[in-house]
Amino acid sequence: MARWISYRHEGRDGFGHLDGDTIAVFTGDLFGTPTATGETLAVAAVTPGLPCRPSKLIALWNNFHAMADKQGLERPAAPLFFVKPPNTYRASGEAVAVPEGIGRILFEGELGIVVGKAGRDLTVEAAAGHIFGYTCVNDVTALDVLKADPSFVQWTRSKGLDGFGPFGPVIATGLDSDTLTVRVRVNGRERQSYPLSDMILKPAEIVSLVSQGMTLEPGDLIACGTSNGAGPIPKGATVAVEIEGIGVLENRFS
Repeated sequence: MARWISYRHEGRDGFGHLDGDTIAVFTGDLFGTPTATGETLAVAAVTPGLPCRPSKLIALWNNFHAMADKQGLERPAAPLFFVKPPNTYRASGEAVAVPEGIGRILFEGELGIVVGKAGRDLTVEAAAGHIFGYTCVNDVTALDVLKADPSFVQWTRSKGLDGFGPFGPVIATGLDSDTLTVRVRVNGRERQSYPLSDMILKPAEIVSLVSQGMTLEPGDLIACGTSNGAGPIPKGATVAVEIEGIGVLENRFS
């Protein structure tokens, strides 16, 4: 298991293995053959950044049995998803400025799959080998925008505003997602907690099905959907998404 972090230090961007309060610095391509330099940095001396730069963030809807049961939804045979654009990305610790007059916004804590190799039309068996690791995602939604027009559900606009797709703080490898739990705290109070073992489509299935007709690139991110408990973000609140083995994604919404 490794926890990969990206950072800025003395005006330069870098990445490495995170081990407690220390970063072992690497060079090269994170998704190729990264090489250890032998240098170490204290976490306190760097500014953490996005752990990767996805060409696209694909986010699933209706992928947990508990939520489907509660809302009376049919279990999908294939992933139901939308795409969040790069302007939504924010690193852990970065603030998100919420547009005035946008109405209610909602947090959704999720597991994010980070793709490590390019691929299209993958089998489930092949797709497992294309998963580099996992990260935390907060799929933020402008709830009033989503269904403001009865003729068209506005997935892109409601979920595509600046800062509405924070992820991080690291990419963790070697995890078994079925053993993990997603927890979300708003201003320190736990508001969401659910087991990832309840996923309808598991990570390798998700990658395989999403790749049908769509090329996935190294660094692409797939958010696995959320379960019960997603809720509102009050103005000025800090939202923390935590998954064991990955860490805490934390952002303030002002």
